[in-house]
Amino acid sequence: MTVKPDWLRVKAPARERIGNVKDILRDLALNTVCEEASCPNIGECFNAGTATFLIMGPACTRACPYCDIDFEKKPKALDPTEPARLAEAVRRMKLNHVVITSVNRDDLPDGGASQFVECIHAVRTISPNTTIEVLIPDLCGNWNALEVILQAAPEVLNHNTETVPRLYRRVRPQGNYHRTLELLHRTREFSPSTYTKSGIMVGLGETDAEIRQVMQDLRSVDCDILTIGQYLQPSQKHLKVDEFIHPEQFSAWKAFGEEIGFLQIVSSPLTRSSYHAEQVRELMERYPR
Repeated sequence: MTVKPDWLRVKAPARERIGNVKDILRDLALNTVCEEASCPNIGECFNAGTATFLIMGPACTRACPYCDIDFEKKPKALDPTEPARLAEAVRRMKLNHVVITSVNRDDLPDGGASQFVECIHAVRTISPNTTIEVLIPDLCGNWNALEVILQAAPEVLNHNTETVPRLYRRVRPQGNYHRTLELLHRTREFSPSTYTKSGIMVGLGETDAEIRQVMQDLRSVDCDILTIGQYLQPSQKHLKVDEFIHPEQFSAWKAFGEEIGFLQIVSSPLTRSSYHAEQVRELMERYPR
């Protein structure tokens, strides 16, 4: 049995601020990836008054063996009131930067692109100074749907790579490594002003050389921002952790990422796709487009 090391222990946050965020989410009947995916940083983020909104869920059409989001329930029809409720949460939480993600909705012709667009428009209407990051699925390679999202002009488009090519069949069986790279490449071509972002989880049996190759592949499609974090097993039915990676290795990847040209790289055991996502506002000031 792999024992969780000390560096993965999370401090208990103050309860009052967490309760305020939860009250807003419950009042507006919104889902968050923080809760649905059992994120270890939920206390820190809720305590800071932020959350990553999960739209079109919480039921997913894919069954990735690393993910804690439910895939056994049948997805519901899109809720036309969801964008307005999400925008109201952004207003109440006074967010300077919002991350909007979704479950995979392979049952929809556009993969849910239209709902992303409605959410972007709703946030812009009620909170025009809030920067918007969308963390999208691969849309089954529907590049017209991708363009529809980009036409709504989110400041950041994030699509996670998740793992190295060798492990895709085991870790992300319904995904495709080259489709992920193509999505990021097409984003850069269609919308040069949009900052592109991706994320990798480690500890599933990949090698240092494989991680560095993925990083180079992402830079080859001009990906701007990268997150690297430790995979944690949500339950006994999910993939087991192969190894807990030492913080020094995360620091080495960060240094390598800066060396090969990422504008921003967040690399630590507890890093997740949306961890400290608001820091992108500083990046936008340093590297305006």
